Amino acid sequence: MAVLAEPVAAQVKRSSMWSRAFESRNFLGAMFMVPAIAILVLFLAYPLALGFWLGMTDTKIGGVGRFIGFQNFVSLSRDSVFWLSVFNTIFYTVTASVVKFAIGLYLALLLNERLPFKSMIRAIVLLPFVVPTVLSAIAFWWIYDSQFSIISWVLIKAGLLTRYIEFLGDPWNARWSVVVANIWRGVPFVAITLLAGLQTISPSLYEAANLDGATNWQRFRHITLPMLSPIIAVVMTFSVLMTFTDFQLIYTITRGGPINATHLMATLSFQRAITGGNLGEGAAISNAMIPFLVAAILLSFFGLQRSRWQQGGRD
Repeated sequence: MAVLAEPVAAQVKRSSMWSRAFESRNFLGAMFMVPAIAILVLFLAYPLALGFWLGMTDTKIGGVGRFIGFQNFVSLSRDSVFWLSVFNTIFYTVTASVVKFAIGLYLALLLNERLPFKSMIRAIVLLPFVVPTVLSAIAFWWIYDSQFSIISWVLIKAGLLTRYIEFLGDPWNARWSVVVANIWRGVPFVAITLLAGLQTISPSLYEAANLDGATNWQRFRHITLPMLSPIIAVVMTFSVLMTFTDFQLIYTITRGGPINATHLMATLSFQRAITGGNLGEGAAISNAMIPFLVAAILLSFFGLQRSRWQQGGRD
């Protein structure tokens, strides 16, 4: 009887453990997170690990590569086209992100005021972000066309020019052209997101500032900007990440030309890996982008620490 009683007691103990586990919020939370973790591992962690591995091999399309260590990275350190793509990426990201933030913040402040037809204006502002990227890029490609550019046509008809502008034929003209296209597409995201942040700021703070005789600049400097700083950190991080990894806009408009003047690290990686067939080198270029992306994420993390200011904590 004692021998039979022991397994029954063990079963009861195990069942009670499972019942307590299912009643625990932590256990249930972990169970609900399992599908999300599986998706992240399958679609993010595995491709990232595979990219690291391919970057250390000489894999070609249709062939099995061998491990060569950091040879691809050493080769890239001597590649002038790669360093040009690094310069182009940083120039493109910094210039476009700064201008997008400035214009987006101005539009957000403007749309936060009482304006007639405000809803319609918001919809119009959001339109460039809703249009698919490739369609936007094709439209800009037509605008910048060397023979049929509407900008050049208008300036010539106005007597300001005598010949068409080489928007995409000159290296620096091409750089500024794709920056303008990216700004046009990215401003709505910044504006609408900052507008949502502005509407969370209590009007009583502005009323108190008005009673104290604060100017518009003082209200912006001491109320709007500090309260909006957590949102700015998030918005600018996403803006930098999307701009840094931009591919569709550049590849559709210029394909990295002329003479590699608009090649970003993302487009160069695609060209070397898919068009050129060197998957190892393309993966190495993609891996070289990671330190820049991590730096942007860390900047966002430290920027988010300012959210303690809103809760009465230390800044």
